[in-house]
Amino acid sequence: MTETLGKRIRDARVGLKQTLRGLARELELSPSYLNDIEFDRRIPSQEVLVKIAAELGLKLDDLLAAAGRVGITKDDEQYIRETPSAGVLFRRVASDRLTENQLKSLLEQVDRITKDD
Repeated sequence: MTETLGKRIRDARVGLKQTLRGLARELELSPSYLNDIEFDRRIPSQEVLVKIAAELGLKLDDLLAAAGRVGITKDDEQYIRETPSAGVLFRRVASDRLTENQLKSLLEQVDRITKDD
């Protein structure tokens, strides 16, 4: 079973020996809101996920995926508009419903391509 967003955050916080109240203070969130996130009762905004990732040393991409967020920035939107193949690729991946293994393979290929540049 896939680890939930809340469990990832809670485990990272506990691993760093950070209290819920202490982390909430660092993130400028209420402790009750952070508790709701950790117990999967609330899904935070992308901005909050960015803060959590930075504070806990977690990968933002992993948190965005666990939250079901795409995480597209204004720069990403502009790139997609200026590079039609990027939009086609995104739509193909979504419409073909690639499996998790297929997506991981595609990401590995992207990593190889970008390392060559």
